[in-house]
Amino acid sequence: MLDFLKAPVAEWQDFWHLAGSAFKNVFRSPHYWDDVAIQMDVIGIGSLPIVILTGFFSGFVITMQMSRALNTYGAIGQVGPIVMITLVRELGPVLTALLVAGRNASGIASEIGSMKVSEQIDAMRALGTDPVQKLVTPRLIATCFMLPQLTVVADFVGMIGGWSIAYFSLRLTSPQYWTPAYQILETNDVVQGLLKPFIFAIVISLVGCFYGIKTSGGTQGVGRATTKAVVVSSVWIFVLTALVTRIFVNL
Repeated sequence: MLDFLKAPVAEWQDFWHLAGSAFKNVFRSPHYWDDVAIQMDVIGIGSLPIVILTGFFSGFVITMQMSRALNTYGAIGQVGPIVMITLVRELGPVLTALLVAGRNASGIASEIGSMKVSEQIDAMRALGTDPVQKLVTPRLIATCFMLPQLTVVADFVGMIGGWSIAYFSLRLTSPQYWTPAYQILETNDVVQGLLKPFIFAIVISLVGCFYGIKTSGGTQGVGRATTKAVVVSSVWIFVLTALVTRIFVNL
C-alpha cells in the first residue's frame, strides 16, 4: 500500500549518504585543490556579472517602491535603512542563491550527469579514485566559499542601486541615505545575512551533484537531472530561508 513511498525515501537516504561522504572528505586526504580553484572561478567569478546586475536593480526597484509609501508619511529619509535591512536579511541571500542555483546547480548536474552516462565515473572507480572526493567535495567547498562573498557583493551593489534613486530622484544627500542605513545594521542582521548563503551553498552544491550522479537514460536523463537540480534546490532555498528567519526572529 505504501509502495509509492519507497522511491522518495530511498532517494532521501541516498542524498544524506552522499552529503555525509562529501563532508567527511573535507577532512580527508587527498584534497583536489586544483579542482576547488577551478570551481571557485566557475561558480564565483562566472556568476559575478549576473549577481551585480540583479543586485543593482533589486535595490533600484525597492527604493522606488518604498519611496511612494514613505513619502505618504513624510519618512522618505528612512528609505536607506529599509533597503539595507531588506537586502542584508532576505533579498540579497535569496536572490543570489537562486541565481547561483539556476546557473551552477544545473551546470553541476549536467556536467556530472554527462560523466555518468559516458561511464567516466565508473572509470574513476576502476582506477581507485573516489568520485565523491574528486567531483562532489571540491564543488561543495567552492560553493560554500564563494556564495557568501557573492551575497556581500549583491548587497553592496543593491545599496548603490538604491542610492542612485535616492540621490537623483528623491533628492536625498548621500549622508541622508548611507548614515541611517549603516546605523540600522545589527550583529543579528549580519550573521543572518552570511549564514543563509552558507546554508544555501551546501544545498545547491549537494543537490546538483546528487542528481548528476543519479543520472540515467542517456542525454535525456541529463536534461531531467538538470531540471530536477534547479527545481529542488530553488524550493529548498525558500524553505530554509523561512526556517532560518524564524530562528533569528525568535532570537
